[in-house]
Amino acid sequence: MKKQQSGFTLIELIMVIVILGILAAFALPRFADLGGDARRSTVQAVEGSMKSAAAIAHSAFLTAGNSPASVDMEGATIALVNGYPDAESIAAAAGITGGTTAAATGDFIITSTATATTVQAKGAADETKCQVVYTEAVAGAAPGIVATLTDC
Repeated sequence: MKKQQSGFTLIELIMVIVILGILAAFALPRFADLGGDARRSTVQAVEGSMKSAAAIAHSAFLTAGNSPASVDMEGATIALVNGYPDAESIAAAAGITGGTTAAATGDFIITSTATATTVQAKGAADETKCQVVYTEAVAGAAPGIVATLTDC
């Protein structure tokens, strides 16, 4: 007597796996919005760039004898306040580009006041909750660099 085959053949199983893989490849991007994670990571990178640029500018200030009003970084003149970049120079020192409005080119909205610079990620649900704020250094202290990442 011959044995009767029961179950699926290997080819049938492979075809089912391939079809499920194709369906998953098309369905996953529709359900997963990774834009918020990307904006959050970008703002964290801006925060790190600002911290690094402030540290590099401060080390250049110290090696120049604690007296210069500005230092040169990557061909740009960076104005200093208490040995750290001032609010208007930090974006150039950190290599951050953007505009002052959401319609401007670049990934960021950069606004500066007399003592602070705010870098906001474009496209966030609430741009004030997806930003980095750089506050100029006061005498004897490092600048304040605070990131808000609650609603990217």
